[in-house]
Amino acid sequence: MNDPDSLIPPRLDLWPARFDILQSSSGLILGLFMWLHMFFVASILLGKDAMWTVARFFEGYFFFGRSLPWLVSLFVAAVFWLLVAHALLAVRKFPTQWKQQAIYWRHMRALRHEDTYLWFVQVLTGFAMFFLVPAHLYIMLTHPDLIGPFESADRVWSGRMWPLYLILLFVVELHGGIGLYRLAVKWGQYRDPIAMRRRLKSIKWGFTVFFLVLGLATLAAYVKIGLEHAAHAGERYRPVSLLPPFPKGGGGGFWVCITMPSMQIPSSMTSPPNPPLEKGGTT
Repeated sequence: MNDPDSLIPPRLDLWPARFDILQSSSGLILGLFMWLHMFFVASILLGKDAMWTVARFFEGYFFFGRSLPWLVSLFVAAVFWLLVAHALLAVRKFPTQWKQQAIYWRHMRALRHEDTYLWFVQVLTGFAMFFLVPAHLYIMLTHPDLIGPFESADRVWSGRMWPLYLILLFVVELHGGIGLYRLAVKWGQYRDPIAMRRRLKSIKWGFTVFFLVLGLATLAAYVKIGLEHAAHAGERYRPVSLLPPFPKGGGGGFWVCITMPSMQIPSSMTSPPNPPLEKGGTT
């Protein structure tokens, strides 16, 4: 006779599913933040004053009447710990043993499926981000007040950070774009999954190209400003609205003092004018 306990199904372990939901949620937040961050940084393309306004907005300048850079530090710290949590949740799926890697390579070569290659690209870019992103976040965490048109441009060019940012642009955009695409495929419910996957893939590559072009144009703008400002590196940017006004009665232009060289003045210009006509006189 069978043991009654053997008929009871084993208790399911829900933690892998919970970890999967947490990984997807944190990845979604980080991916959307990546796109918003690109728009914030790209405000330099609208002008120096526009970028200064965006930077001061996150410092609470327009809410408290003064800049509070520690607000940026708090936000950067939150992003950092969310990134750490996402990395710990994602690394559990990486093929860390050589046998697992060999199985995956055979699997990838046998299937020859684009999504399998995209997952491998996401693994490589995620591994690269583990070393590159903390360098950028540490600077933002410890120097939140050095965010602005001149300050950021000086860091990019005079601070020799442009190679790191150039690599980060491609690594982060590829990793985030692939991740958001995989989330849409994994959690979406579609009537025709194959057709929808093709459509989502086209949208994904469209976003990737758009943000790469936007990122390259933005980086080029900071490099240009950094080159022009290299002789005054470290100088803070002051927007036009905060420059001292012209004196009262000024015409709105620059007051220029011109010193004329010494020259001989004709005697006709120094002689007194003709006396005025007497009362009742005629011309």
